[in-house]
Amino acid sequence: MAIVDLANAQLQQAAAAAKKDDGGHEVEEAAGDTNTTGMSCKRSEQLESSSDYGACLMKGVRHLSDSGITRLPDRYVLPASDRPGANVLAASSTAAEGAAGVGGGGGGGSRVKLPVVDLAGLRDPSQRAAVLATLDAACSEYGFFQVVNHGFGSDVSGGMLDMARRFFELPLAERARHMSADVRAPVRYGTSFNQAKDAVLYWRDFLKLVCQPLREVAPYWPQQPADLRDVATRYATASHALFMEIMAAALEALGIPQQTATGGGGVLGELAAASSHMTTVNCYPACPQPDLTLGMPPHSDYGLFTFVLQDHVEGLQVMHDGRWLTVDPVPGSFVVNVGDHLEIYSNGRYKSVLHRVRVNSTRPRISVASFHSLPAERVIGPAPELVDEQAGNPRRYMDTDFATFLAYLASADGKNKTFLQSRKLRTPAAAACL
Repeated sequence: MAIVDLANAQLQQAAAAAKKDDGGHEVEEAAGDTNTTGMSCKRSEQLESSSDYGACLMKGVRHLSDSGITRLPDRYVLPASDRPGANVLAASSTAAEGAAGVGGGGGGGSRVKLPVVDLAGLRDPSQRAAVLATLDAACSEYGFFQVVNHGFGSDVSGGMLDMARRFFELPLAERARHMSADVRAPVRYGTSFNQAKDAVLYWRDFLKLVCQPLREVAPYWPQQPADLRDVATRYATASHALFMEIMAAALEALGIPQQTATGGGGVLGELAAASSHMTTVNCYPACPQPDLTLGMPPHSDYGLFTFVLQDHVEGLQVMHDGRWLTVDPVPGSFVVNVGDHLEIYSNGRYKSVLHRVRVNSTRPRISVASFHSLPAERVIGPAPELVDEQAGNPRRYMDTDFATFLAYLASADGKNKTFLQSRKLRTPAAAACL
């Protein structure tokens, strides 16, 4: 949930402080970012009795993993009821092995092949109706699907994953310079999920890049690796175009008329004129005790659609029919999920579902998530075309905007789908339909 982290000033202030010494100066790290400082974190047992322990945690899990710890620090150990389970699929296992029952995620190793939306068929007038039906069913039943034949070249998608790996291989001092106390910073490096409020920390480091307006924010992005700005700009441009195409298809599947984007009509016209877009690059290093923690806790996303590009190391799990299912990735595809805004706009027809990330003990995992929605100041409610009291389709959600979301975060812990639940109307007619 990218907006959670944007709103979290405490996290950013703590992160900024963590890279400075008592005199307020930046802490310099030796090249390679491993085993060369007084806070080398060689063993978590030693750390927990050290005054440097908190500072090491602030440096993130890549730093901990590289230091060679063999036991998970207590701050990362989830309560027994929240743990993903003892059976962790080795990162080197194939999807076929998993389908045959080897390893797996929570729920006894259950796996899922998400519905596949083929953009080549969507662009073919003779196949478009069938693909729209697949998209509609996927958004209604799973809240997730995979997109193939999207047109991204290997230089765009593969280049983004390669650049992401190289960013997290930079010395800690280089990465840490992007920790920020500015909640609107166009770039921010951090760790965990919502670190200032997380009772337990999560096994993830991230780089967040605000991507709108692209020409204005890209000059603030990291200068290292040297090609980051060029690679991320190409990726952000392609991601936005993909979002617009999928959003147009979803609106068509919902039966909501739209003028062309260039004509300026409807939601598509609004999105063409202005939108919110953030890219989050995630690193989930190898974890010494993956059965005790998660890379990301159960959560839903705040916007319209999220597009996830991931490497070959699996880890994404979705909640379906009360069970956690490990996603079998389709090579070269994007995993796409419905966000809270689209569930509200569709008046509950499309589902923003819980998902989480598991980690493993042998290999790091890299993913790139692109979050797309309307501008933050835009008030979002159910589409008028999907509300009809007489036809048994009452309004099921209150209007919402970013300010409402921030106010809710200030009064709650932000776990799971609590914000979306808070927007649901509890009238008897609506309750019967939810």
